[in-house]
Parts: sequence; structure tokens; C-alpha cells
Amino acid sequence: MPESMRALVAGKVGEPADVLRLESRPVPTPAAGQALIRVKATPIHASDLHVLRGRYGFAPEFPTVGGHMECVGRIEALGPDTAGLKVGERVVAVAVPAVPGPHVDGTWQEYLVADTRRLLPVSDQLSDSSACQLAVNPLTALLLVTRELDVQPGEWLLQTAAGSTVGRLVIQLARHLGMRTINVVRRRDAVEEIKALGGDAVICTEDEDLLQRVAEIAGPAGVRKATDCVAGHVGAQVSQALAPGGEVVVYGALSTHRQTDPAALTIPLQARSVIYETKTVRGFWLNRWFGTASPADALRALSEVRSLVADDVLSIPQGEPFPLERFTEAISFAEAPAHGAKPLFVFEDGQDEDDR
Repeated sequence: MPESMRALVAGKVGEPADVLRLESRPVPTPAAGQALIRVKATPIHASDLHVLRGRYGFAPEFPTVGGHMECVGRIEALGPDTAGLKVGERVVAVAVPAVPGPHVDGTWQEYLVADTRRLLPVSDQLSDSSACQLAVNPLTALLLVTRELDVQPGEWLLQTAAGSTVGRLVIQLARHLGMRTINVVRRRDAVEEIKALGGDAVICTEDEDLLQRVAEIAGPAGVRKATDCVAGHVGAQVSQALAPGGEVVVYGALSTHRQTDPAALTIPLQARSVIYETKTVRGFWLNRWFGTASPADALRALSEVRSLVADDVLSIPQGEPFPLERFTEAISFAEAPAHGAKPLFVFEDGQDEDDR
């Protein structure tokens, strides 16, 4: 094992391409209950970039290693008196900082120390690309549909940003579980793609009225459950479109992309709709879920996601591999419109045959 490793480190809050630097750091030593992971692949999520810009729900101490979400790798060493896993075992490391909870190391580095209770063993049949994206977006989709909203077979689910990674996973999961989806997209050219994926109905806000179309699609009974990751005016319309007593779970704010002023992150709700129709608008944040779920419950949910991906119920789009040295290019790729793939930092043989 080498004494030093490469790590992508941000020295302060700012634009990621400006504040990130490739540095050499000592390889960490695992303590009791921890494992040292040799990272093979780790994605660049939008939330990773939000953290560096200072617009996310937590702020790490700077300097900080980037990548506060997930990775796949192999166990290089175990801390003293640490049982249950083996050196050489392939695992997904969940690096999502639990809120409340202690800080965890970022994943944009060659070696990572992680709590063994947040490691999920994965088989070699699952590509590095799929494995390193297992713990955030697919888990979010599963928790939203089954635990947060408990959508039942035959029931309508209204969702915004249906073309996003989570939105597409929700459609796949809904088909598997027998739910019906009303999918909101911004562009007309996305409609047929969402229908082909299995979306039961699609609303294009470019040329359709969201409230009117929801009423036409769902009929007199209306829609009682919805997810939203846009916020702003669209999030408010989703709340209005719900049947009395309905609920919407907000898990993102795409309408405020790159916005760093907290006062601008709003959803202009209609008081009459909320009060007299007793509708509920509440949030979901994976970091807080990890802070409240027991380690055993978290691993059970992750194991369910692993099974759904292994059984081809959920399909994770193939990532685009980048070495750490090309981080500015990778960040640009992450924020390019309609790039169709998530950039992944890959390390040495982390780019397996399925990724090439």
C-alpha cells in the first residue's frame, strides 16, 4: 500500500473549477469499526457541486475533499477488532454526510476511510459505473415512492422533472410496482422519450397548462401524491393540482440552479389551497434520512436497491469516465445540458470493461 494518494481538494467555497486542486495526501488509517477503501469509481453529483458553492444543506470545513455522496471500491484494510467484512471485498461506500451526524471523508480521492456499517457488499457482476451510482439516486427514488408517499398499486403519482435521473428511476419503479405516473417535463422533445420509458401520461409545461392537464388525466378523484424537485412556480402548481388532502414531497430545487441566495429558494404556495384543502407540502433530504435511519435500516434499503438493479428492474445510465487530472472537463460535462450521462472519476483499473 502506498503512503500517499491523490485527492481532489477544495480550499474554500467557490466555483468548483476555480477552487479545486489535485493534491497529494497521506493514505488514512482505519480505526476500530472502519475500513480503508481503495476507490475504483465515484460520480460527480449536482449536490457535490452545490456543496462547494456553499448552497447545499450542510457546509464542510475547508479545505475539504470533494465528492460527498458515494463510491465503489475494494477493502484494502480493516481497523482493529473490526469484523463482518473481509479485505479484498468489493463494496459500495455511502459517503452521504448524515444530518445530524459526523463529517465523512469525500470520495474524490484514491483511498477512503468509511464506517463499516455504511458499506454494502456488491458482486463483480455489477459494473463499476452502476455500483458507484447505487446509493443516491436509486435509493432516493425508492424511498420517495415507497416510504415517504407509500404509493399503492393503481394509484396516480405526479412528478416533476421526469427526465431527470431520479424521475426516470421513479417511472421504472412505478411500472414494477403497478403505480401510474403523471410526468412533468419542460420540453416537447422529451415527451415521447418519457412515454417510451413507461410513463403513463406526460405534461409538457412548454405548451400545456399543468393544472388543467392533471385534472383531465386523473379525473374527478384527482391526484393525492406527488414528488417535486423543481420548486419555484412549478412546485407551487403541483401543490395546486393535488386533490384535497393531497401531499407533495419536495426533494430538490432545479428552478434555482446555481442560485446561492437562500432567500431565492422559494415555493410560492397559495394559502387558500393549503388551508382549505388541507394539502401538505414537506421536504425530503437523503442526508437527513441517513441521520435518522438506523444503520441496519439503511443497509436494508440499500440491499433492496441492489436487488432491483441486479434484477434489471432499475437501470442506471452508463457513466462517462474521467481521471482526476481532467476534473475541470468532468465538471463542465456534469453541467452541460442534456449530456445524457453522469461523469465518473475512475482510478486505475476502476474503469471496468462495461465502462469502456
